[in-house]
Amino acid sequence: MFAAQEDCFQYLQQGELLLGLFGEVGPLCWVAWNVPTVRSGWIQGLRSLAQHPSALQFLADSGAIDTIFSLQGDPSLFVASASSQLLVHILALSMQGEAAGYPCLQGGAWPMCAWKIVGHLEESLCATGAPQVTQALNVLTTTFGRCHSPWTEVLWEQLCPLVARLLERATIPAAHSLVDLLLNVARSPVFSSADCGLWGTVTEALNCLSPLQVGPLAVGMLKLQHCPQALRAQALGVLLQLLACVLKATAQAPGPPGWLDRTEGSSLTVDALLSSKAACVGVLCQTLAHLEELHPLPQRPAPWPQEPLLSAAVTVLRLCRGLVAPSSSVGARLCATFAGCVRVQRAALDFLGTLSQGTSPQDLVTQVFAVLLEYLESPDSSPTVLKKAFQATLRWLLSSSTSAGCSNLSPHTLLFLRELFTVLQKRLCSPGWEVRDSALEFLTQLCRHWGGQADFRQVLLASEAPALARQLLQDPESYVRASAVAATGQLSSRGLQAAPKGSEHLQAQQDLLGDLLHILSTDSEGFPRRAVVQVLTEWLKDGHAGVAQDTEQFVATVLQAVSRDLDWEVRVQGLELAQVFLAQTLGQPCCSYAVALPTVTPADRLPTVLRTLCRLRLLDFAFHALLDCDRPVAQKACDLLLYLRDQIDACGGLREVGDSPDLSSVEAALQRWRAGEQGQPLGDMEPEAVLAILRSMDLEGLQSRLAQGSEHVEKSLQSLLQDMLATVGMLENEADCY
Repeated sequence: MFAAQEDCFQYLQQGELLLGLFGEVGPLCWVAWNVPTVRSGWIQGLRSLAQHPSALQFLADSGAIDTIFSLQGDPSLFVASASSQLLVHILALSMQGEAAGYPCLQGGAWPMCAWKIVGHLEESLCATGAPQVTQALNVLTTTFGRCHSPWTEVLWEQLCPLVARLLERATIPAAHSLVDLLLNVARSPVFSSADCGLWGTVTEALNCLSPLQVGPLAVGMLKLQHCPQALRAQALGVLLQLLACVLKATAQAPGPPGWLDRTEGSSLTVDALLSSKAACVGVLCQTLAHLEELHPLPQRPAPWPQEPLLSAAVTVLRLCRGLVAPSSSVGARLCATFAGCVRVQRAALDFLGTLSQGTSPQDLVTQVFAVLLEYLESPDSSPTVLKKAFQATLRWLLSSSTSAGCSNLSPHTLLFLRELFTVLQKRLCSPGWEVRDSALEFLTQLCRHWGGQADFRQVLLASEAPALARQLLQDPESYVRASAVAATGQLSSRGLQAAPKGSEHLQAQQDLLGDLLHILSTDSEGFPRRAVVQVLTEWLKDGHAGVAQDTEQFVATVLQAVSRDLDWEVRVQGLELAQVFLAQTLGQPCCSYAVALPTVTPADRLPTVLRTLCRLRLLDFAFHALLDCDRPVAQKACDLLLYLRDQIDACGGLREVGDSPDLSSVEAALQRWRAGEQGQPLGDMEPEAVLAILRSMDLEGLQSRLAQGSEHVEKSLQSLLQDMLATVGMLENEADCY
């Protein structure tokens, strides 16, 4: 037993836990071996010990490697993963010195430690059980992902035949792990110009793996710059197989000649897919997600089949709603499989939105808007599907306006907008709060992008959408109230807010400001209050008429509310508003405090500025926030005060005015805060006192400590060892703190 815990820390922290296991403290550690935390600590100790070159031979001889092999199958996933990571670490370290000058190092000349690991991997790859195969594949995947030295080419040449034989089994074991391995080998720069049997193995995998397993491998190959062209064509054919089936089954052309040559003769795979609804839906959703991932990449296949893909996406969406008459038995089975499937609808709408970034013929674009309107109108559309439909609609609208290349909207777009706002008004009155929320978010985005466009303004103001958005400020659901705040704020910024007949524009803005301040002061939920402060911050930045009429009173009212708000996000946003006002008062552009500002405030203005900040309680709010128990609030306050101090110093500080400031009352207030009376106000302070306080504080040190947080303590080696010791000590009471 240890005489003291410090002795244990000394052993473990020096990376000598292995010696302890088989030496002085063996009995203690074997008693604790059933605790996952102790096994994990043993692995961490070995990792530290393995840093010493002389220890690698000891690891091979002492049996420690065999123990690591056994821990790969540990019931604790954390321990099993750590043991595999350690094998990779030891293998890389053992090869580091030996292979430095031998780019063509032969396996027989490898160090004993590395040779034992490779032998274990060979045995595991030949095992009949899937767990052993999975463990070996995981070690190899990590190895080729981290190690890019010449010896990895030799390693792959030796193990590639064993990996390829896995594809010959009736049931391929650990298919997902096999795909991960092939992808990591293909991505390694070592194999950018070498083959080593890799591309042949990938070709065979594309032929043998099931459609659900092969998707990640196909898309991974298509992302590689150096993938052979024939293999890229095969991967694209595999990826598009089901979409080609959809187009053919609905009597639509599958695309340009040669587009999907590889799908010929794949009826057995399609029949197998259609026999299982879950498999068919899973493959289709995976395919759409992979294509969405490929679409923006420069290395995507060229030419990119934009039109067939767009036609397939529209067809899938219509199949889900029973709007396509099948032309074959396969088409009928597809209709039955996809009918009402929310998962497919969500994936197809996401993909449809992505395709808005391509060039498409007008007739297909018209079909796109038609199917989107069908989904927005349909009472059968679920809230999540409706949200996706709104998002896709926005992307296509923005794309159509960009491609038009003019300030006016096209006749097709204008016609769609009129129909769209009719639907939007109904959705704003929906009994489902999720639908009302999505409709408000959509309205906000439309106004943000098109609020200054004359045709859009005319269509919007002819609808009831602005008035309905204003009414939803009183919605019983807090999420909807928050979205209504954002929508009405955006409408007001663009001069599109709802106003009673005969009322003045400015009065309408003042009324809305009063409503938002009422929500900030009285709403019981945090989401609407956060939304209010965000809107008011944007209004302050943009010089909104309702704010500009009396900016100081506006800022004082908002800060009074946010300073006592219990929601830390509201307080953080309140500090952001304070920073915007501070920058404007100093005559600076509104930007992050971290950016060096190009202009300097005249020194003779600083006393007036500081007195204004004190009078509005802005500095009071910032100093209190500096001691906030929520770290993001304290960080924001620290950044703000640093910004203010730097601005004062940049213009040479304050001129000497009168005697030195009397800081006794301020120091007393600071002491009360530290004692827990954070509610005590600072009161009015002279500019010299403010400057003295700012210079007396170690704001840089506080900023550094706040940025560091607590993770460095929780994840430290000492913390891990303390957990281990506490666990071992609790074994006497048969308690497992892990």
